[in-house]
Amino acid sequence: MLLAILGQIAHTLNGVWPITIGLALCFSLLSWATPCNPGRPWWKKHEIVTDVCYWFFIPLFGRFSRIYLTAFIAMTILGIRDGNAVASYFENGHGAIALMPYWAQCAFYLVVSDFLHYWIHRGFHFGPLWKYHAVHHSSEELEWISAARFHPLNQLADAIFIDVALLLAGVSPRIFLIIAPFNVFSSGLVHANLNWTFGPLKYVFASPVFHRWHHTLPDQGGERNFAGTFSLFDVMFGTFYMPEHALPERYGVDIRQFPQSFGTQFIYPFTRRAV
Repeated sequence: MLLAILGQIAHTLNGVWPITIGLALCFSLLSWATPCNPGRPWWKKHEIVTDVCYWFFIPLFGRFSRIYLTAFIAMTILGIRDGNAVASYFENGHGAIALMPYWAQCAFYLVVSDFLHYWIHRGFHFGPLWKYHAVHHSSEELEWISAARFHPLNQLADAIFIDVALLLAGVSPRIFLIIAPFNVFSSGLVHANLNWTFGPLKYVFASPVFHRWHHTLPDQGGERNFAGTFSLFDVMFGTFYMPEHALPERYGVDIRQFPQSFGTQFIYPFTRRAV
């Protein structure tokens, strides 16, 4: 059992390394050519060690959480008791959605998952959930590598919950061979230090400037632009914010002495300060 878990960890990290190198080279060049904000390069930013810890921890947490949560639901709700039977049940999807071609399943996943993310994300900006999501907003030097800075419980209630729900709805896990790299690149792109607005397409697709406004303080736009892929949802629900001839400049949270290290941010929501 231990060897199997270690093998899964090694397999996951072996997939993270090449993606990380590719994104680092890509966004280093692009942010040098068309930066949104002047300043030091991403590898010299404050809290770079914190971001790197999240960058490699979150894929591991996500992989195991999806597997065990899906198996738990299948065994307790669907009544499938055998592990091999669980894998067989989900392998090619099921129900009406599984009859759709893979490209249509990918399109279905992107639209439905971003719709769900929009509302879950809005929920995390209010009440007791904010203390978990504040971890993601705590980076004051927003860069592509900041994309993975999520408290595990925030990640569990958002991205992991959505993926498991859509697997249970019938999408094939095979689509994640395409969706997973797209999501990593897309998330890195909208957090990257780029002045891209996507022109007239800004009302449909989330751009770097669109999402960087979301990472500003609440009175500057931080309570707007909740969609991760389709800004159209913000247009539809009245939360779209991209002022003309202006770029976001200041990022972070309006919380004094917010913890900066990976470990202290992990426990922050459970401390008296977060109450």
